[in-house]
Amino acid sequence: MKVAFISGTSVVNSTIFSRWETSVITTVHGPVTYRRHGDHVLLNRHGSGLPLPPHRINHRANIRALADLGFSDVVALNSVGSLQPGLPPGTLVSCGDYVGLQQGPATFFDDELKGGAPGIANNLIPLLTARLAPEFQIHAGKTYVQTRGPRFETKAEIRVIKNWGDVVGMTAAHEADLCGELGLRYNSLAVVDNYANGLENTEIDFAKFRDLVQSNQARVDRLFTRLLEILA
Repeated sequence: MKVAFISGTSVVNSTIFSRWETSVITTVHGPVTYRRHGDHVLLNRHGSGLPLPPHRINHRANIRALADLGFSDVVALNSVGSLQPGLPPGTLVSCGDYVGLQQGPATFFDDELKGGAPGIANNLIPLLTARLAPEFQIHAGKTYVQTRGPRFETKAEIRVIKNWGDVVGMTAAHEADLCGELGLRYNSLAVVDNYANGLENTEIDFAKFRDLVQSNQARVDRLFTRLLEILA
């Protein structure tokens, strides 16, 4: 099955893709480095060099690259913070909707009065949910709240947005919007790496976040292994 994967820091820390061929494609929005193996490509949303912070990611180049490479189905893996006590760190979720009010949507239509219909296709999620079980349970139908970054949200901000959705992150809404505009089918998978700032008496900073991401690395590697087997 021809599927493109988008991921972040879990790619940098994983050895699964070390033998995949590395290439660069030049799009109208800039160059994009990706890895390829057979019918699959893997794109690190933060770039191939020093990882870009969320607000500096060239989402338009990333999504344009996948379209130019001929992909229609995209599986995105995101690191998220939980806004709900019932979704503890380590939980795997799929988001079916999103909130992105802190900054305007990413778009390819800067000079036209048009835009894509917002939404997340999740056309592959039923298959993945069935085939990943019982090893992985996907909590589907969740709502993703996007903030701008690069800093984490304040405790006061979390008190507001915890009523808006289930998890919080800084990238998926832009990717979903752009995929929708180009007709790509976006599939959401997200690993809860931490409780959001202040939730369950948690305090979060980048040092703690890196430790939490690292503690989930083996689980993410195993998830990627199973995804590649299922979507082969």
